[in-house]
Amino acid sequence: MLRPELAAWLRLLLTPGIGPESARKLLAAFGPPEAVFAQAPAAWHSVLGTRAAQALETVPTNLDAQVQRVSAWLANAQHHLITLGDAQYPPELLQMADPPLLLYVQGDPQALHHARRLAIVGSRNPTPQGESNARQFAHALARAGVCVVSGLALGVDGAAHDGALQGGGPTVAVVGTGLDRVYPQQHAALARRIVQHGAIVSEYPLGTPPLRENFPRRNRLIAGLCQGTLVVEAAVQSGSLITARLAAEQGREVFAIPGSIHAPQSRGCHAL
Repeated sequence: MLRPELAAWLRLLLTPGIGPESARKLLAAFGPPEAVFAQAPAAWHSVLGTRAAQALETVPTNLDAQVQRVSAWLANAQHHLITLGDAQYPPELLQMADPPLLLYVQGDPQALHHARRLAIVGSRNPTPQGESNARQFAHALARAGVCVVSGLALGVDGAAHDGALQGGGPTVAVVGTGLDRVYPQQHAALARRIVQHGAIVSEYPLGTPPLRENFPRRNRLIAGLCQGTLVVEAAVQSGSLITARLAAEQGREVFAIPGSIHAPQSRGCHAL
């Protein structure tokens, strides 16, 4: 990506008061970000209103630093930035109400276009049987030619990624931080393996720390990338059930593995 094009995309995303919805309206009205910023403020006003148009007139103070940071990150051949409308952008995400404008990808972008993708999600504190189930299901699915998608979290997510890799298949991790950091740190070695045999994906800018509010939001991408979602273990109030609900709302298949009637981690699966 050329530096002026990159700067225009980042300026659109970093401008305070311009959220994803407003950005999509501007792109629909004027075309790519470079064309957006070539417009007169009156044109922005006609699409967004006075306050947002005024916000667009000011260049974000951190823009130059972020452009340099992303440019340096992209110098690595394993690092990619996919924009909305790019040929490499996963078409499934375009069916969502709020597709990300940018996807940061580390690894092979083609993993996002694998013919069959299944999300495996579940508890961060699974029972030993639940963790084993996640690993065994992912292993068998990978051997059957399915790309396993999960969130790189502790517990079921990590077991699913590991099982898929052991089964010889690609796996995709969708994370809630910037891709210049690994969270949780315990999965640093696992993350390196995923990059070699799949991809790690984030919609969040480089430098984004592990903020609590980002993880439920990233769950919509896990569900959106896949034809189905398998819940291995989950409490009734859990992020895994959010992912299952989002998958169902998008018309995707939802599966659940039953467990012990005495295990709190199985109550979400039984509720499904």
